[in-house]
Amino acid sequence: MSHHIGKSIVILVISSILSLVIVNGQTTIGATVVLDPQDATILVEETKTIEVKFRGRLTQSVQFNFSAEHEEFVKVTPSSVTVDPPSDGFIDRAVQVTVAAISPGQFDLVGHVMPAGLIDDAKAFIRITIANSGTLIYVAIVIGWIYFVAWTVSFWPQMIINFRRKSVVGLSFDFLALNLLGHTLYAIFNCSMYWNDHIEQEYFSRNPRGLNPVIANDVAFSLHASLATLLTVVQCFIYERGEQRVSYTAQGILGIFATVIVVAGILVGTSTWHWLDFLYALSYIKLAITLIKYVPQAVLNFRRKSTVGWSIENILLDFTGGTLSMLQMLLNAYNYDDWASIFGDPTKFGLGLFSVLFDIVFIVQHYVLYKNRTDPKTLEEESSNSTYPAESAAGSKASIP
Repeated sequence: MSHHIGKSIVILVISSILSLVIVNGQTTIGATVVLDPQDATILVEETKTIEVKFRGRLTQSVQFNFSAEHEEFVKVTPSSVTVDPPSDGFIDRAVQVTVAAISPGQFDLVGHVMPAGLIDDAKAFIRITIANSGTLIYVAIVIGWIYFVAWTVSFWPQMIINFRRKSVVGLSFDFLALNLLGHTLYAIFNCSMYWNDHIEQEYFSRNPRGLNPVIANDVAFSLHASLATLLTVVQCFIYERGEQRVSYTAQGILGIFATVIVVAGILVGTSTWHWLDFLYALSYIKLAITLIKYVPQAVLNFRRKSTVGWSIENILLDFTGGTLSMLQMLLNAYNYDDWASIFGDPTKFGLGLFSVLFDIVFIVQHYVLYKNRTDPKTLEEESSNSTYPAESAAGSKASIP
């Protein structure tokens, strides 16, 4: 009995000693350091002054060092700052640092505190963009607004044509169904990223030095696109539509996308995925829809040998927006020497090019191949919306869901 008591006392004493050692060995972070501003655009051969701000409790001297990782782009003066603790132990100090731009690029300039653990330096970084030309920056901004307006307005000519004709014959319901789903998912993604604090924090936890990729323009465009497409769908219920239906092929594709959404929702519900992963899944579906949504309309025009009922103004505006979007990307790539954004990750540029190529197909159909077609064939022959080549006209019709 006494042996067990003695053993317990020894264990208790050892545990207490270890606890004291651990507590005494811990360093309490009582101060923070941030760079202000955290975003800066500088022209080549120009300089910008930033501030290194220290604030909080500091009990010993520390040294703040800028990383030498991007020396080919900028020269930082001074590159190292020594900070001594004030007499009262509380520091509130800003040190000015000059950043001189050497060559164009986009990167994070990061600083670290030594010895580590005394100051929280998680926000000791600045996102720097070095440009060749200030003029090109403004040109790119203007181009961005022009293509934003062009894409936004592009939804209305089709609705105006439908209203004037009191008919939607010639408009592919497959295209419309895919477009409605795509823009709705895009709106959900943008609204969630822009307004939901929880999802935004998820994004920043994965990209601590990143910026929210969604801006107000994205939210406005996607909401407008969803509403405009929905209004066009409503027109399909109230205007003459002939024998047009959403094809079985399109319904199958929509069913696959719906299944992916449900599975992604289940993964979130079981805590396998986070909500941010769910939103990424929606964005991938939107990308897939962008790749295939124009096919039904192009095939329908080919079968009818006519573009009557399909708005060429929509295509011209979309072509304008897509072309200017790619031009903006090329200008930015040159101005910031960021060709990797196009050739290293060609998704965005490739999707824009793909859409423009389809616009060219529609332009050729309207102005070259079928320019003399003004009178449609019988509704039974030409308005069947079984626009995928593998389907027969008789076996592919289905009611609008």
